Amino acid sequence: MSLIYRLASRNLFHDRLRFIATVVGIVFSIVLVTVQLGLYLGFGRVVTTMIDHAAADLWIMPLGTKCFEDPSTLDERKRFQALSINGVAQAADGLLPWNLVEGSLDALAIPGAVAIDRSYFGRLGVSGIGDSAEIRGHKVEVRAVTNGIRSFTTTPYVFTTLDRGRTYTGISANKATYFLVRVSPGADVESVRRGLKANLSDVDVLTTAEFRDRSRSFWLFGTGAGFALFAGALLGMIVGTVIVAQTLYSSTKDHLNEFATLRAIGSSSVYIHKVIICQALISAVIGFCFAAAIGVIVVAATADTALPIVMTPALTLVLFLLTLLMCVISAVAAIVHVTRIDPVMVFTR
Repeated sequence: MSLIYRLASRNLFHDRLRFIATVVGIVFSIVLVTVQLGLYLGFGRVVTTMIDHAAADLWIMPLGTKCFEDPSTLDERKRFQALSINGVAQAADGLLPWNLVEGSLDALAIPGAVAIDRSYFGRLGVSGIGDSAEIRGHKVEVRAVTNGIRSFTTTPYVFTTLDRGRTYTGISANKATYFLVRVSPGADVESVRRGLKANLSDVDVLTTAEFRDRSRSFWLFGTGAGFALFAGALLGMIVGTVIVAQTLYSSTKDHLNEFATLRAIGSSSVYIHKVIICQALISAVIGFCFAAAIGVIVVAATADTALPIVMTPALTLVLFLLTLLMCVISAVAAIVHVTRIDPVMVFTR
């Protein structure tokens, strides 16, 4: 294997400009795939951020609700019906803010108090605790500040008391969008859900995991956003494969005499194929290292944006294997060309 590696590396580094072009092609491809798949993961997390941070075992929602942002409402009477079901300990109709960096939850009890994320200060025209603003003609005052609670839409999240929230959004006093159910200690969640579905009409009763999957599926696939991200990743793979294939093919073509010599002295086709594949793997490893470094920078730069790019260990491993596969596939064209070499050409030079 040491000789194979030596032959492969010398073939690659003999023409440095061509090798640089190969690495650039791999880097471009993998960075593009990283961004697209990272956006996919980031988008999947952002669209369910409220669901993930809700202290609920079950969600009661209007029948056919597609995602968390669906504006349909329920009658307050259904909450009391839910509380009458055996095993239901609590049925709330509100979410609490998290990641508080200034103020407190108790401060929201002050008339007109709201909590907002500090990333929206500029958009909402405030600068911190004590600043005032208006929501649909109602004066509000910032009494708590969060960090990292961002909406993937253009509308920021604002937290306040339930009654004021209904007033600010124009919802009737007896209406709510969701009821968050907590089951009693020791109670079976599935049994409670069956009881809720049997006694409540025109509602969906979902676990947190089911509602998360439904919301994510709607935004990623129901709106076409997921397809667009996958299409971008596929484009990056195709571009990278073509560039690497073309470079390896050209490199092999320029070294046909050397490969013919190897054939003439008794080297098998398998041995030569290993040299070409080794060239592809060397290019893959070097290109992936550069792409990974750029990916880390991109992830850090988007960490505080509305749609961060997410990198996980599993995704990094997938990208590395994808790089190897892409480069090996690219080597096929060169291998096919080499298999047609006639060793006699060495003696005709």
